[in-house]
Amino acid sequence: MQYAITLIVGLVGVAVALALAGRRVRFLWDLFKSGQPDPDRVLQLKRDKKSGVEGQVTEVLGQRKLLKWTVAGAAHLAVMWAFLLLITVYGEAGVQLLFGLHAHIPFLQTWGPIGFVQDTIALACLAGLATFALIRVRNSPKKLDRGSRFKGSHTGGAWLILFMIFNVIWTMLAFRGMEVANGNFSYGRAAYASYGVGRLLENIGEPDSGLLNGLEAFFLLAHIGVALIFLVIVVNSKHLHIFIAPLNVMFKRRPDGLGAVQPMMSRGKPLDFEEADPDEDTFGRGKIEDFTWKGFLDMATCTECGRCQSQCPAWNTGKPLSPKMVVLELRDHAFAKAPYMLASEEERAAFTDEQKAAMQVDKELVGEDGVIHPDVLWSCTNCGACVEQCPVDIEHIDHILDMRRFQVMIESSFPSEAGVMLKNLENKGNPWGMSEMKRLEWIEELDFEVEVVDDKLSEDTEYLFWVGCAGALEDRAKKTTKAVAELLHIAGVKFAVLGPMEACTGDPARRLGMEFVFQMLGQQNVETLNDAGAKKIVATCPHCFNTLANEYPQIGGDYEVVHHTQLLAHLVEEGKLTPVTPIEENITYHDPCFLGRHNKVYKQPRDIMATVPGVKTQEMHRHKDRGFCCGAGGARMWMEERIGKRINTERVDEALTTDPDTVSTACPFCLVMLGDAINEKKNSGEAKESLEVVDVSQLLIRSIKGEGTAKEKQPAAAE
Repeated sequence: MQYAITLIVGLVGVAVALALAGRRVRFLWDLFKSGQPDPDRVLQLKRDKKSGVEGQVTEVLGQRKLLKWTVAGAAHLAVMWAFLLLITVYGEAGVQLLFGLHAHIPFLQTWGPIGFVQDTIALACLAGLATFALIRVRNSPKKLDRGSRFKGSHTGGAWLILFMIFNVIWTMLAFRGMEVANGNFSYGRAAYASYGVGRLLENIGEPDSGLLNGLEAFFLLAHIGVALIFLVIVVNSKHLHIFIAPLNVMFKRRPDGLGAVQPMMSRGKPLDFEEADPDEDTFGRGKIEDFTWKGFLDMATCTECGRCQSQCPAWNTGKPLSPKMVVLELRDHAFAKAPYMLASEEERAAFTDEQKAAMQVDKELVGEDGVIHPDVLWSCTNCGACVEQCPVDIEHIDHILDMRRFQVMIESSFPSEAGVMLKNLENKGNPWGMSEMKRLEWIEELDFEVEVVDDKLSEDTEYLFWVGCAGALEDRAKKTTKAVAELLHIAGVKFAVLGPMEACTGDPARRLGMEFVFQMLGQQNVETLNDAGAKKIVATCPHCFNTLANEYPQIGGDYEVVHHTQLLAHLVEEGKLTPVTPIEENITYHDPCFLGRHNKVYKQPRDIMATVPGVKTQEMHRHKDRGFCCGAGGARMWMEERIGKRINTERVDEALTTDPDTVSTACPFCLVMLGDAINEKKNSGEAKESLEVVDVSQLLIRSIKGEGTAKEKQPAAAE
């Protein structure tokens, strides 16, 4: 009788839970399927199966990204592996539900080491839960407000999940403990935690008595019931990532969501601007239905952990942008509008105005009262901190850029000052609107000749030096250009420049969202480079470097592109450049986002500084993959920063904590942004007058030419 009751209750519970969970899963499947096609995701997986497997091993099973935050990562590793390994306990529970309390799976349920592993991971899971609880208490948004990475997250739901996982563990130990007390436990002392609980319960009644059999059956049902309730909660909450995070990792962009901007696609095909129709084609994302199935997968996968938010330079300087909240707001809007999106035309016609309002049918995607506020959209610097930190590989920048594309190209809605930059790009080929002939003025300040390409590169030219707009036209960046040219000349590297034939790579336009201008400039440059026979290119600007190396292949430009720090480090290593004069300075290095996070170039700039005698380097608190942006990326270089603290000021404040004599970097945008902030600090008396920001190439040429420290140079310059 007891067996029959246990079996009926258990099977009914399983049927109800699976029905409820299945209904939700069907809804999610239909929603994902309604997204725009994204065929490259599947094709890249077919082309690169090895990378797909590696992602599952390192990121899903190995928790590589989560372990960047050691304590929280270790806690999650324990809970995740408990989820996997304790499936075996549920297999055992299922057998005992179906075949009676005394049924056991041969080997699986009788071999001591398995019981040992199960109990050990269960205890590790409890330790992980305690760690999570402590982290959430210490980082409560009620205490820290914006300082908490959980600000904006559904904290109540997170506590519920922790409680449910705890219920899984204690019911497991209680069920197995009752087995021990009832003389029905096959693992013996190997399953030490369960055995210990059983010893505490063994005096309740005689083994195989009605009381102990009843309690064992009760805790069996409790253990199964907790899992079933947990299943229903999970598929209706942010913890859906338990099931779909592996899919998101599998279909992520290779090697990650940084580097190149994705080309504009419409209905799964590249957008042809000559034939595109705004009424038929998708220009970016103007409504939630425009997102691809991978976009919907990103939204549903978000764990609300807030790691992206904690690293975002916009959020950290008081701006409204939180990468996490962008994803959550898009997700909530998608879920609200899904019944309308998935309905037939007849069903839509039957919806009342109240129902449409509840489904947010007429709500703008971007707008003052829209899902995403314009200030949120235009605060992004494209620095990539969010993508780098996300443990489930959400591609925040892609979604922000796609929404920008619609705003710029269809709505013509973007910060007015950026419009000046676009006009200058279209008319003059550079963001400042200066004459193309000024691109050669820096050469006049050198004491050697630089080859300027007239038609084709000469056969003995090793590198085309892509100077870039800033490197040719901005006074501070010109110092880097001249330093690099001198260093290449000293090392005997034959190089040439395009001069007036060079135009902006189009990076500012593309990052703003004006894909058409990017295509125009990019195709012009690719034609110039191909006609000149360029094969190897060196660039000083990480934005140019990233565009030439990663984005021009999309439009027919395949070149071997290096950043100047990579080439200079190689020349130093080969002995072709030898720094000799000491530079007795404390130097802190700022990682440019498009060189570091976007292209993983961290080592070479530091290697160059390490070879300069006398230099003492000290890292800022946020450096390398956690480096803090200067504020210029994402076309922000040409937009006013009106909200919160200026990002470049925040970065310089951090640099000043290292008490530097010099701040070094490897990007012309960073030179300008950090230089402006340092000048403000000098004016307010917060920084010493001798403090300067320089490119690492300037440090190298200073040492090679025997010019010593900046402090030694200043009196001579004054005389």
